[in-house]
Amino acid sequence: MTRVASASTSTSSPVAQLHGRSPFVRALCVLSIGAISAIAFTTGCAQSHSLFGSSRLFNQASSRALHSAGMDTASTTVPSIVVYVTVPNREAGRKLSDSIVKERLAACVNIVPGVESVYWWEGKVQADSEELLIIKTRESLLPALTEHVKANHEYDLPEVIAMPITGGNTKYLEWIKNSTKDA
Repeated sequence: MTRVASASTSTSSPVAQLHGRSPFVRALCVLSIGAISAIAFTTGCAQSHSLFGSSRLFNQASSRALHSAGMDTASTTVPSIVVYVTVPNREAGRKLSDSIVKERLAACVNIVPGVESVYWWEGKVQADSEELLIIKTRESLLPALTEHVKANHEYDLPEVIAMPITGGNTKYLEWIKNSTKDA
């Protein structure tokens, strides 16, 4: 425990602060930093906002890289999204992931173990261990992906939530386009 406690001191790097956290927490932190960076850049406050002003996580070079790989300026890509779907266990996650990729509804699905979900269901608070699927696909495939998940999921009401990808590695975004079917 001392390693985790020392990693959270104010002098440690952001990467060190994530050490010892669950894979889901680390993934969520990385995605959150990316989303905040994109919002800050598009609103023009990336350099003036205190979160980014002296941060090594976001500087002028990274803001130019984000802009150069923006979805609106890359004619070789398509609008893409990240979709979250929770599943009860590894077997269910692997089965659903395989069917999604095989149908070319997504280019890639990450399976993140160790998610603890607390939620309201049937009039009371419930808690379950789950796994999180992080699905990268075209925005235009969301309706078909949602129907596929609903038809092949164990839950009565499966989670399917989507967030836009506003920029990134252009070659990776092209790969998403080329690895998925046309909508």
